[in-house]
Amino acid sequence: MYDVRKLKVESLRLIERVANKIAPGRAPSFVEVHVIKALEIIDTKKTVGRVRLSEMLGLGGGATRTLVRHLARERLIDVSRSGMTLSRFGAKIFSDIRSRMSEEIELPESPLTVRAFNVAILIRNIASLVKYGVEQRDAAIKVGASGATTLIFSSGKLTIPRASGDIFKNIQPIRDRLMSELKPKENDVIIIGSADNERSADLGAKAAAFELLKSEKV
Repeated sequence: MYDVRKLKVESLRLIERVANKIAPGRAPSFVEVHVIKALEIIDTKKTVGRVRLSEMLGLGGGATRTLVRHLARERLIDVSRSGMTLSRFGAKIFSDIRSRMSEEIELPESPLTVRAFNVAILIRNIASLVKYGVEQRDAAIKVGASGATTLIFSSGKLTIPRASGDIFKNIQPIRDRLMSELKPKENDVIIIGSADNERSADLGAKAAAFELLKSEKV
C-alpha cells in the first residue's frame, strides 16, 4: 500500500523526472505536460502504439521514442509488441494526478478567452496558491497555447484573481456549463487554455494546471 501523502509528492517528482534528460546530451524536446498527456492517452486507449502516441501528442518520432524510454525507465508503462500499457505503478501515479486534476471540457469562444479553441480543467483545493494567474498563463504559452484564464471558486462564486465585477455578464451559459460539468467546490481552481487548435488548448490548460500543482506546499 502506498502512503497517500507520499504518493502525492512522488507523482509530481516522477512527472518532472520523466521530462528531464537521463544521460549526457541534448535535453528532451518534450515537457511535463506531454508526460501527463501520454499517461492519459495510454490510460484511455489501454494499449497504444508509439506511432499513434506520437500523432496524438504532436511530437516527432524521435521525441516520442525518448519519452517512451523515460516512461519505461520509471516503471510507469509496460512495453510489448502490441504496444504500451500503464503498469500497476503507472496506473497509481496517473490516478493520483487525476484525483487532483479533472478531465477536460471544451468551451466556445467568449470574452473570457483569447482564441477560438478553449479547454477547461479543474484543479482541486488549491485556490489559495493562485496569485494573479500570470504564472498559469505563461506556462500555457510555453507549450504552444495562446494563453490561459484562471478562475477561482470561493463563497459560491467563480472569479478571476484580483478582478472585480461580474465576469460572466452576458455569458451566463459559460458559467452554467463550468458549474454543471466541472462541479467546483470551495477553494477549487478552473483553468481555461486557449489556442488556435484543440490540442494546443488542451496542453495549455494541463501545463498551467501542473504549474499550479508544483507550487503546492506538502
